[in-house]
Amino acid sequence: MNDPILSVRDLTVKSHLPDGVRTLIDAVSLDVRKGEIVGLVGESGSGKSLFCRSLVRLMPSSRLRIESGSVLLEGRDLTAVSDAEMLKVRGAEIGMIFQNPTSHLDPVMSIGDQIAEGIRYHQGASARDARAAAVDILSQVGLPDPARQYDSYAHEFSGGMRQRAMIGVALSCDPKILVADEPTTALDVTIQAQILRLLMDIRDRRGLSIILITHDLGVVAQTCDRIAVLRGGRLLEEGPKRTVLSTPRDPYTVSLIASHPSIAAEGGPAPAEAAPIAATIRPLLEVDDLHVRFASGGGLFGARGKTVSAVAGVSLRIMPGESVGVVGESGSGKSTLARAILGLTPLSSGHVSFEGVDLAQQKSAALFKLRHEAAMVFQDPYNALNPRMRIGDMLAEVLRVQGATPVAEIPARIGQLLDLVGLEREFADRKPRSMSGGQCQRAGIARALAVDPKLIIADECVAALDVTIQAQIVELFRDLKRKMNLTLIFIAHDLAIVRNLCDRVVVMYRGEVVEEGLCAEVFARPKHPYTAALIAAIPDIDPDRPLLADIHGDPPLASPHLLERLP
Repeated sequence: MNDPILSVRDLTVKSHLPDGVRTLIDAVSLDVRKGEIVGLVGESGSGKSLFCRSLVRLMPSSRLRIESGSVLLEGRDLTAVSDAEMLKVRGAEIGMIFQNPTSHLDPVMSIGDQIAEGIRYHQGASARDARAAAVDILSQVGLPDPARQYDSYAHEFSGGMRQRAMIGVALSCDPKILVADEPTTALDVTIQAQILRLLMDIRDRRGLSIILITHDLGVVAQTCDRIAVLRGGRLLEEGPKRTVLSTPRDPYTVSLIASHPSIAAEGGPAPAEAAPIAATIRPLLEVDDLHVRFASGGGLFGARGKTVSAVAGVSLRIMPGESVGVVGESGSGKSTLARAILGLTPLSSGHVSFEGVDLAQQKSAALFKLRHEAAMVFQDPYNALNPRMRIGDMLAEVLRVQGATPVAEIPARIGQLLDLVGLEREFADRKPRSMSGGQCQRAGIARALAVDPKLIIADECVAALDVTIQAQIVELFRDLKRKMNLTLIFIAHDLAIVRNLCDRVVVMYRGEVVEEGLCAEVFARPKHPYTAALIAAIPDIDPDRPLLADIHGDPPLASPHLLERLP
């Protein structure tokens, strides 16, 4: 194969804190060749993102320093170039797709202008040419009506659409190497397949090299040429993907593969079986003909002054102790439905009842009861956690407000909550900015558990977690369900996890429920073509299985505009 375009040798990064020096990246060496896709996998906090940020010297803190090693980009050592030279490298030669688009997209600058800015800076294009190029990029990443989306802002996009916009920003300057940090984490499986196919197509046409950071081994199996496994800042294993997946050398790699959820893998987790529910039991939660409408702001949904139905006539019955998965593509109304149930988003019409109490009829009393017996784990852990508070203080605040835990027992309870979600107790003294995305999400789950709830609504709560922690969280929910008769509404785009965890599944598309039923029945015999497409797009640890977007013919998608630009 050709010589490496990027050659990293013995890269070491250390943090310098008042309590001592800690090695975060420990003598990692890695080569990336032209046109190659290298998958970087490992648990949250293993150093994947920090390693890639170090390549372009984008350290998250001034206390982190490259102590030794080299980063050779076509023979030029990036650790030795000036800051002015590094500005020219970032974007133009090495592009970055960051894990959390909400934190990396400018909230007061339109999406199109953010893409055009890099084109004008690095390529010297005129404002008109930069705008035309930005519209074309928005089209390539699958955003509907790209000319109108140019003037939209990040807050007008769903989580998946923000991620696609972030990919557009990274591609705008035609880099030689693209570092993609969990680029499909916030996307449903159909859009994930299309984005991965898009990245592979760009690689093939431009000879682009890609470093793909992910916790999804199915994504790695279907897209990457080689795999590198990191843990604790050290490179444990590296090699061709078929070799690593079929004959892993390191026990940690073996555990990653064993933890991967699968729809049909033999020996994998058994699908959840719904327990019989007596007809006389009253539903814990009832949703009747729920509608939520928003005024369009002119960006995402249409002309100003019009409204859009985010949730259109949804009715659900959730029984005590039941686990219900809600799936659908980004923008289908899943998160809006969850927020409406908890009274965080106003209802346009319809009813929500919790334990027989109608939130609309007895609003104050019903909301007080609901928020003391129900909790939500939000999709974006960075925005859901207070950046100025330590994790322990956040948990203590919830426990004090609830009043069920004696003040003297709060520190011990905080430790128990951190243990439950797989965080070391030292994280009680950390703030969100010093934690990885997966660690922040686990802290969010701990906060939800602090209210000792009857109902948890988990909005993509495992999307940012590596597969080993995903398996632990799924098992945690199973255990809570058994011990506490916990009721769970599990919003996700990972259908394999939904099938393994939930009793029933609800499929949403454009604000409506298009299919509902027991998981075993829906996954075995889907009735709606959109449901069939979601199931077909689930990534598996089979390097020979094609992506949905590689399958010829017309895929059974209800949203054809998301595929029409792909080969």
